[in-house]
Amino acid sequence: MILPIVAYGEPVLRKVAKEIDSSYPKLKELITNMWETMYNAHGVGLAAPQVGLPIRLFLVDTTPFSDDEDLSPEEQEALNGFKKVFINAKIENEIGEEWDFNEGCLSIPDIREDVKRKPEITITYFNQNFEKRTETYNGLLARVIQHEYDHIEGILFTDKLSSLKKRLLKSRLDKISKGKINVDYKMKFPNIKKGR
Repeated sequence: MILPIVAYGEPVLRKVAKEIDSSYPKLKELITNMWETMYNAHGVGLAAPQVGLPIRLFLVDTTPFSDDEDLSPEEQEALNGFKKVFINAKIENEIGEEWDFNEGCLSIPDIREDVKRKPEITITYFNQNFEKRTETYNGLLARVIQHEYDHIEGILFTDKLSSLKKRLLKSRLDKISKGKINVDYKMKFPNIKKGR
């Protein structure tokens, strides 16, 4: 089932999400619905807060990035078929010199900006079978995971921009929160006027 993606301005996007355990109600169904929602919106990642749930769950499928000709064959191979569920994730370490990459977000449609992030992370998480994992990722893989991880920490990519950039984007962000935007996937807007 395709779930509505909540738009910028929805309070759940600003909450630090809570951990869950394997008894979380209908967890498998939620994960299935989140995959379907993400693919329907042509995303490469989706976090539970983006579908209105303040829980520490996100998923990533970087396959669409694997045909980017600007990437090395090794990077393309790492991205191709990388599909994972992250539950109760905790980034243990971020290392290296920050680098810029143009990011967007399904909750903030039509806005893309360069964001600085560290190139390598080590993350501990549980997979969908509640098996604990600690893994290290780098490059674009690390970046997609960092972006989704920020969602469960109540952080949006726009928070990482300069104050000037934030001021320049303010009116566009306000329009998104009011639903004054055309999107080709189901969304829920926090400040939409009733009877419009």
